[in-house]
Order: sequence, then structure tokens, then C-alpha cells
Amino acid sequence: MLLALSILLLVFPASLSAPARDRCTRGRNKLLLISFDGFRWDYDRDVDTPNLDKMAVDGVKAAYVTPPYLTITSPSHFTLLSGRYIENHGVIHNVWFNTTTRQRKEYYMTQFVDDYWDNGTLPIWITAQRQGLKTGSLHFPGTAATYQNETVQEREVEPRAYDYTNETAWKENVDKVMKDWFKEQDLDFVTLYFGDPDESGHKHGPDSPERREAVKKVDRTVGYIRETAEKLGLSDHMNIIITADHGMSTVFKGDQVKEIVLTDIPGFSYKDLQFHLLDYGPTAMLLPKEGLLDKVYNALKGGHPNLHIYKKEDMPARLHYSKHPRLLPIILYADPGYVISGFYPLQNNKGEHGYDNEVMDMKPFFRAVGPDFHKNLLVGPFETVNIYPLMCHLIGIKPEINDGSLENTQHMLISNGETCDSGDDPKSSLQNVFIGLAAVVGFVFLAFVVVTSYNGYKKHKLYSKEIEKGYEDEMQGDSKQTSF
Repeated sequence: MLLALSILLLVFPASLSAPARDRCTRGRNKLLLISFDGFRWDYDRDVDTPNLDKMAVDGVKAAYVTPPYLTITSPSHFTLLSGRYIENHGVIHNVWFNTTTRQRKEYYMTQFVDDYWDNGTLPIWITAQRQGLKTGSLHFPGTAATYQNETVQEREVEPRAYDYTNETAWKENVDKVMKDWFKEQDLDFVTLYFGDPDESGHKHGPDSPERREAVKKVDRTVGYIRETAEKLGLSDHMNIIITADHGMSTVFKGDQVKEIVLTDIPGFSYKDLQFHLLDYGPTAMLLPKEGLLDKVYNALKGGHPNLHIYKKEDMPARLHYSKHPRLLPIILYADPGYVISGFYPLQNNKGEHGYDNEVMDMKPFFRAVGPDFHKNLLVGPFETVNIYPLMCHLIGIKPEINDGSLENTQHMLISNGETCDSGDDPKSSLQNVFIGLAAVVGFVFLAFVVVTSYNGYKKHKLYSKEIEKGYEDEMQGDSKQTSF
């Protein structure tokens, strides 16, 4: 019985060591990060989204996530790529500008200004490549730039006049990423960007039928991504994270709305400015001429009930938008629903973003699925700076300095943030316990056999002596009788 128990204890750990999913993160699975620009956290509530719902059942869904301030495209996406707040990574706006020449580059052309992006913070693509992985990026903000003389290994930048809403093009992009890059070229990590529902939300508003149709398109695309991964045999060793850069809020319009026009504010004059970044939604930055900072600040302070104005060093610390030298001395932002105009209202969007990141309309969604994630798990909100250390953990690389922490997302993982080579793998620890018990039982069994055999040998020897003595006595008795 002890022998059978020993064998059972030796066999049991082997069966225990092969669960359906690893209880530690090996860093060997591929990772796909997808951004659907402007997908607000609650966009799945007024639209049927069977594929996003299925992804939540198969993986993890967050109530919402909090982007960095400023809640616009390039800065928020570079936070995803670096895990740093905007004042730390320096991509402070969609627009590159030069305060001396007064030159500006709009969103698309800013993508090609290397030193705007390459500002001392490395995106995850470059860090992963330096640690032996193969990476790619399709249309993701920051893809076009060169970082410390390196570019993303496989990259595609959208053409200038690109239609971000074309669903056929979306499928073609999915095929390129899944088939060409992941399957054929065996890339380890890829970022993929889609420009809707941001475009629909701006043009038609976040509560419009057009936005709801855009969400249906997103859902079909999510289904196509997962179906393609399954057909190509990638699902069992690929994690997929889907999120966005910001949400969207309805712009207030009508005769009852007092719009924010700076030239309508008494005491304010463009003549007092050396440079300004205005007419870009609910935010603005001003560089007053030398000696006129207080004049401009005091003129605007209290100039509109829905306008907030700060000297940059006085910006609320929670916004992390004050310390970088690229930020101009005066920063303005409006309450949700309002936009900031210079001379007169130029903005016709029905939806806007760029508001305070604590405003619920600015919160994006989050989904994750794959072999390293729990199933059917709903988690609470967290900041998007934490997605970077999560991704580094999943692909097994050492992160750069960042403002996030794996502690804020590790509960999503089967491993709870443990790595298989860390020596702290709970599965390995449990195996060691059973192996130790088996060894103890085996030793006890061996000792039992030895002691039992020795005692048996002694008894047998004593018994043999007794039989031999009895035989001798019997022989002596017979001898006496014969002699008699």
C-alpha cells in the first residue's frame, strides 16, 4: 500500500503540471494592441455588439479606463506606447509648432517630425526590438517617426487623404497584420489603429445614428479579427488588447449657448501674444509677449463661466500637464460641451474631446482576451498608463521607466503577474511540495522495508536456531534410547 501511495504522489504532480492554461506568464505569446479611436466606454450600451460581448465572456472587460490629459489622439496614443503621462513623454498636442517662426503642422504632417516624437521616451516597439522581439505597426500614431535611429521593423503609415471609415480597407489591414505579419513573418508584437468611431462622433455627434453604425462596424471588425486568428491557428498563443485614446462629448449649440470667444472677453488682445494654439476644440495654449503674462492671464481669468485658465505651473497636479518645457505659459480648457475660439467660432463639429480626463465622456473602453487572461472577468477602472507595463509583462520584456504599474492590472492575468522564470511560480511551488512529500513517503517506505527485512531475518535466524537445537535434542534423545 505504501508503494502504491508513493507512486501516486510521484505521478500526481505531473498531471497537475499540465492545466489548460499556464498559471504563470511565459512571455512567449504574441500580442496585438488595437485602438479604435474615440470609442467611448459606454458605446456598446445602445448598440448590439455580439462580438465585443463574446470577447468579454472569453476574456476581460473593464468598466472603463482613464486616458491622460490632454485627451486627444497623438498624446494619448503615445501614453499607450510608453506608459508615461504627457508632461513626461513630451508629445503634448496633435499639432507640432514652433513659437519663434509661428509655424504649425497639422496632425498628419506632425507624424513625420522625428524630434517631436523622439524626445527621450522610447515606445514599446523599439524597446521590444532591442530585446530580441519582432514588432510591427499599422497606422498607429507615432509609427512614422524614427526613435534613436530606429524605426518599427514592419510599419505602414496611412496615405495623406486616407478614409478612416472604410470597412473594406479595415479588413485588408486585418489580413495584412494577421496573415502577413503574425503568421508568415512571425512577428511578436503589433499595434493596429482604426480611425472610427472618432470621425463619426466628431461629424455627427456621439448620440447620432451614424455613430451607432460606426460602433456596429467596429463590432464586425472585432469578430473578423478573432475569426482570422482562429483560422490561422493563432488564437492559442496570441493575446489581444482593444482600447481607445479617449471618448467623445456632445458640443452645445444654439442661441441659448454662450460660446467661448476670446476676443469677446474685455481686456484680451491678440497683440499681447507672441504665439497661440487656438481653435482646436476645448483646449488652448498661449505664449504672451515678454512682460505681458500677468496682463493676459488676468484679462482671461473669470472671462467666461465655462472657461478654466491656468498658468502652466498652477495646472492641477492630477492632470500631469504642467512640467514639460514644450507647454506654453498659459493653458486654457473648457467645460464639457464648450469649445474655445479665437476671433469667432470656426469649429463645426457636433462632437469633441480634449476635456478634463475625469469627465466620464472622455473615458475609453477596454477589452482583453487570450491565453494569459482570465475568462468572463469584469474589472474596475484604471488609468491607461498601466497598459504599457501590462504589455511588457505579456511579451516578456523589461520596461523602460514609466508612470504605470503592473499591480494595477495583474488581477486580469491567470498568473496574477507571476513569470515562469521568476522562481515564484505557484504551480512550481505546488509541484515541489508534492515531490517533497513523495520523497519523504518513499524514504519512509524504504526504511520500512529495510527494518522489516532485518527483523524478519533476525526472527528467521532465531527460529532456525531453535529448530536446529530442538533437532539436536531430539537426536540426543533418540541416541539415548537406542543405547538403552
